[in-house]
Amino acid sequence: MFLVGILCAGCGGQDAVEFTGQRAWQYLNAQCDFGPRPPGSAAHNETVRFIAGHLKNQGAHVTLQRFEKRDPYSDRTLELINIIGSFSTEADRRVLLAAHYDTRPWADQEETDSLRLLPIIGANDGASGVAVLLEIADLLGEQTPKGLGVDLVFFDGEDYGKDGDLEHFLLGSKYFAANLGGYRPVCGILLDMVGAKDAQILQEANSLSRAGDLTTELFRRAQELGLDVFVARRGEAVYDDHVPLILAGIPVVDLIEFPYAYWHTLEDTPDKCSPETLRQVGVLLTDFLYNFSF
Repeated sequence: MFLVGILCAGCGGQDAVEFTGQRAWQYLNAQCDFGPRPPGSAAHNETVRFIAGHLKNQGAHVTLQRFEKRDPYSDRTLELINIIGSFSTEADRRVLLAAHYDTRPWADQEETDSLRLLPIIGANDGASGVAVLLEIADLLGEQTPKGLGVDLVFFDGEDYGKDGDLEHFLLGSKYFAANLGGYRPVCGILLDMVGAKDAQILQEANSLSRAGDLTTELFRRAQELGLDVFVARRGEAVYDDHVPLILAGIPVVDLIEFPYAYWHTLEDTPDKCSPETLRQVGVLLTDFLYNFSF
């Protein structure tokens, strides 16, 4: 059984750190300003430079995990990049925080065929999780949790598959999970679609079944912290980037709002998102990193 205990805020002689959500909001908008960010696009390359540069500026050890995949929908080869930012690389105890940064090449949930061919901005589906992790990187750059290493992993190719073609979704997390080597974090949290206004994030079903203790503890802490975005009720099972990691033996919780009204549409834009939702998600992650023991 995987158990998580709670320490009081400020234990271990560490000063308090504060996640405000304002920097995350700026990072969300910065990504969207690049435009749609599917693999192979100029905006995708800009996003890689943006994330990797930010991590380096905060003192992380940055690794670009490059890999290729034959594009099943054309005659080209996809060049994909997972971005890994590691803090306190000397620490044996490690946790993984992850999000995907690519965006959907096709707005397949739009109502007309012509609109379905267009790529989405992905303010919530892509940019929101990345934005929270980038502000977490700011905090880690100021002060790392005592005795704990943190790996921020930004997956590529999560949203590449077409409807019903599960083989070609989650490309980055599948590659990462297949190439762990000796890397075995204690646990992980995945962020996906965590920025919408008036969001309700339920307990994703795969997380409950495969990382149930951590899921329950996170939602209990959210209630204690007054974070009403989190609702301790069983949600749908979502095929997301945590699944390959779970199958590789890492207990990972997926924090996700699903269903989401603008999912895979051209309306997934920053005006549908909220700095307050980002703040609440970031506060929970900050509490997880700095006030939990494993």
